[in-house]
Amino acid sequence: MDADTASAESKELIFEAVIKPHRSLSHRAMFMVIVAMLAVSLFVTSEMAQLGAWPVIGFNIAEMLLAVTLFAINMRAARARETITLSDSALAVTRLDMHGRRSSFSVPPDWLNVVLEERAGTVPKLLFATRGRSFEVARALGEAQKRDLAAALDRAMYRWRHPLFDNPQLR
Repeated sequence: MDADTASAESKELIFEAVIKPHRSLSHRAMFMVIVAMLAVSLFVTSEMAQLGAWPVIGFNIAEMLLAVTLFAINMRAARARETITLSDSALAVTRLDMHGRRSSFSVPPDWLNVVLEERAGTVPKLLFATRGRSFEVARALGEAQKRDLAAALDRAMYRWRHPLFDNPQLR
């Protein structure tokens, strides 16, 4: 067995999860909402201008600029991603923020524990704990999704720690 084969075998993927923030509107639907807001704003502004309430125009323009800016920031934040991969040699977490900056860390899965830290009145934290250190992951998920991810990770870690061997002599 050569070095390439050994490294390929040691990188066997056991579990992978891609976490991205939930957005209820697509880009097209968001564009339609913004166009509808601007149309209603134009109608209200023109009515106010006809009634002589011209200061409303400036406030309405400022309000629409703020709304469009906040929608753009929200859609930009949807580009964030977090990828969790478990191989037989490491558990790796790769984060891509909304600006496109990538950060990653990996820990050996030997002493790794998946901890769901309950906090009263808020969404629990999903932590990877190993040798006195802990790392929070999946901040973008809600409570039910974090519980599902923690259960799936626990199952994957169990399968990694307790492999099934196919021994033909025992058949």
